[in-house]
Amino acid sequence: MGLRELARRLDVSPSLVSQIETGKIEPSVKTLYAIVTELGVSFDQMFASAEAPEAAPPERGAQPPVERVDPGERRPDADPRRGTARVQRAGGGRALELQTGVRWEQLFVSPEIELEVRHTTYPPGSSSSDDGTFVRHAGREFGVVTQGTLSITVGFEDYVLGPGDSISFDSTIPHRFRNDGDEPVHTIWIEIDRYGGAE
Repeated sequence: MGLRELARRLDVSPSLVSQIETGKIEPSVKTLYAIVTELGVSFDQMFASAEAPEAAPPERGAQPPVERVDPGERRPDADPRRGTARVQRAGGGRALELQTGVRWEQLFVSPEIELEVRHTTYPPGSSSSDDGTFVRHAGREFGVVTQGTLSITVGFEDYVLGPGDSISFDSTIPHRFRNDGDEPVHTIWIEIDRYGGAE
């Protein structure tokens, strides 16, 4: 894939891709996520040292390498700004009930990287909009159905997802979700850069 084609797929300028490639600028989280998604590589591969010897690509499904650290050892290269783990107890997140009956409960929010994770419940017969309209907004989303069957339309494509099925798409594409079944649908939904951070 050429630089211009990658820029076209990312909806950015070729000069931006060139400046990222040559190290003149650093990409935003949104742009970096889009690049690794488009190229089908992991973040580890993206940040691998250019001087490191080429290793054979891992087999599909292989576990990434894990560094073992003595529990008493503090990593000298650890970034103190990252702090410790964040814990949110069950029921501790803010919740919204939409006019359509759909309920959103925040599981995790990280404003610094514009990331939101939520548990969403669709009662029988509910949808993301009560008048059948579609929505679109900045960012990218990923969702997994944990219970029930959810019908999703993204652009002109229709999908039906059951327990364990997942989907990811660019949120600028018009989309709509609905529960056509007779049992509640539960999902875990992740949104990145919904508020359209700068490039």
